[in-house]
Amino acid sequence: MSEIHPKLAILVITVHPDDAELGCGGTILKHVAMGHKVGIVDLTRGELGTRGTPEMRAEEASAAGRILGLHARENLGMRDGFFSNDEQHQLEVVRAIRRYRPEIIITNALHDRHPDHGRAGDLVNDATFLAGLRKVETEEDNGQPQAPHRPGLLLQLIQDRYIKPDIAVDVSEYWQQKIQAIQAYKSQFHHAGYHVDEPETYISRPDFMEYIEARAREYGKYIGARYAEGYTCRRLLGVDDLFALK
Repeated sequence: MSEIHPKLAILVITVHPDDAELGCGGTILKHVAMGHKVGIVDLTRGELGTRGTPEMRAEEASAAGRILGLHARENLGMRDGFFSNDEQHQLEVVRAIRRYRPEIIITNALHDRHPDHGRAGDLVNDATFLAGLRKVETEEDNGQPQAPHRPGLLLQLIQDRYIKPDIAVDVSEYWQQKIQAIQAYKSQFHHAGYHVDEPETYISRPDFMEYIEARAREYGKYIGARYAEGYTCRRLLGVDDLFALK
């Protein structure tokens, strides 16, 4: 992945390293295969996670990014568990949005078992609006002023808690690669060579991966696919062509 900031078609902004892989890994892989540039901005280092270390998570995120074929990935280093939806954090996200100028943003679930998820979703929603205001002034690290930019579409993941999706994306062809990207987080999820010297967690149990598959199979059933990823949107979605729907 280049260190030069490319203009992205899709930018996934999620709070923990591995949120993107779990929630929309198949969608990322599908759109990269279609020729779109896709990137991830992780808000925190996941330092409060029971298993592993922030350094391990950073290495795992890099490995997962290579599997996904990302064009960019960065971590804003917000405080895991204790970040706020306030001016300081909103401006950090605004800078990231203006840096990559995506057409679509995907972020965390509207509400979820983990309180960071809903709070991050609200933070990214508010920052996405602010990013389009020219009187909200931000700069790149080199002091260069950033131009306003507001993506045309903001979607939320569906994570642990069931939420009825507004749309579902067929990711059947990319399911096995998605699983490989998730399992790049060897400190977090069950896999061959599993770390047995750390406490078991909700996501480290073998049946967690079965749950991820069951959710994708359920969403897939409704659109005639083997596996699908579901999303919600805070606004009414429209289409120009009814034949684009199925």
